[in-house]
This record gives sequence, C-alpha cells and structure tokens, in this order.
Amino acid sequence: MAHAEKSRTVIRGRPFAWGSRTYVMGILNVTPDSFSGDGLASDVKAAAARAKAFENDGADVIDIGGESTRPGAKPVGADEEMGRILPVVKALTSATSLPLSIDTYKSQVAAAAIRDGVAIINDVWGLLHDARIAEVAAKRGAILVVMHNQHGTDYEDFVPDVLQSLARSLELAYQAGVPGEHIIVDPGFGFGKTPAQNLELLRRLDEFKSLGHPLLIGTSRKSTIGLVLDLPVGERLEGTAATIAIAIAKGADMVRVHDVKAMARVAKMSDAIVRGWTAPE
Repeated sequence: MAHAEKSRTVIRGRPFAWGSRTYVMGILNVTPDSFSGDGLASDVKAAAARAKAFENDGADVIDIGGESTRPGAKPVGADEEMGRILPVVKALTSATSLPLSIDTYKSQVAAAAIRDGVAIINDVWGLLHDARIAEVAAKRGAILVVMHNQHGTDYEDFVPDVLQSLARSLELAYQAGVPGEHIIVDPGFGFGKTPAQNLELLRRLDEFKSLGHPLLIGTSRKSTIGLVLDLPVGERLEGTAATIAIAIAKGADMVRVHDVKAMARVAKMSDAIVRGWTAPE
C-alpha cells in the first residue's frame, strides 16, 4: 500500500494527520524573477491578498520564497532575502491562520523567519548547504522539510542514490535534535535531475516511504511538464494535475502548488480514489 500508517503532527495549532488526506502547500513567491511569472516582488498587500485567497481556495500551508530557485537564477544574499520575506511574514501572521513555511537554504534567514512567526523551514538543499538550519529547527520547534538536490544530473543508480542522499540529510537533522515527527521529506522533482529522471521519480515515489516520513512533492508548472507537453509555463495546469494525481496515488502526503484552487480539487478527488470516500448522508 502506497500510504504509510497514520501519524500526526501539529503545526501552528493545526493537526496534520498524515495518511488521512493530502495537504496542499500554496506557493507565494516574493521575488522579481520567479520562473512561473507569479513573483510579487516586495508588494506586501498583494502577498497578503494572495495568501487569503489561497486559504479560501483550500490551502493548508503557505510557502514563502524570497529567492528564485529556477535554473540560472542569480543568488541572493541573506540580507536581501530577509528584506523581501520578513515584511510579508509579519503581514501574513495576521492575514491568515494557516501555518507559514519559509523556502530558504540559509540558517540566518530561517532563524529570522521563525522568530517572526513561520512554522516550517523548507530547505531545498536538505541541510547539505547549511546544516545549521537543523539547529534552528530543533531550537525553535519548527517543522523541517529536507529536499534532495545536487549539482548536475549524474547518478550511479538514480533512486537509490537519491534515497541515500536524503538519508544523510535526515541523519544531520536527527543529530541536531530535530524530532522525527517534525520532519517532512521532498525527493526534489526538478532539482539535479533530467526530465526522464523526474518522471522516473514520480513512477517510483512509493519507494521513498521507506524513509519513514511524510512526503512532499513539488511538480507545479515545472519544465519537465512543459517539455513533455510542449507548452509554456502559463499553460501547464493539466500537466501539473496529472503529476499531482499520480504522486498522491504513489504516496505523496503534501503537494506544493501555484494553482491552489484547481490542485486542491485534484487532491480531493485523488484522495477519494486512493484513500477511500464515504458519501455524505
């Protein structure tokens, strides 16, 4: 069976009962150069409005990013990244009751965001860029997402290599004192992988349940979908929906998406098939 036994994590006072349904993480980019063209730069009002819309559309978490992770994006220093995200974090803590996540691989940024009300650190380098992020998570009781990433796309044996790298990330988290129930794993669709490897990752996603943590998957609008369908970033809704549905069938517990309303519906329908459904009386 694709989904592991149910476990429970409380995030910002909200219970996340893993295995009972798929949770939806809405992407809020406060960057001027988002690959998907939805970056809000430093417009705090627009960010708060989008967060509220996400909540109304069925999001369970809002993931705030202050540095683009698209291929070829210019790196951003910690001070500039904090200048982008902290005003938004402060606004969102009152604009929405949803747990907030910070998409960063810098411990300084993570610590500042947690101080200002963020509950989840989403590290796209899985502690391999800055292992001190684990110390921040442990000290502040934050949830930690460790994602697989690497430079280049060379592997000896693709899925086992990704699993081994994630196991290293998990060991760093454990050593820093992050409780197991506070860790989520992301296999890193679109990061350090060829399009063919990304598709294999989805086909074999259930193998990642062996790590013993909830699985987050982020396929939304990514270039592999564009390549398969020969479509620009603004026309990848159906392709994203297909990847989300299959990811849920293969064991995903949370999906990170741009199009919250549509993907929340895809998740709900997929859950009805995969996890079971009872008709309302």
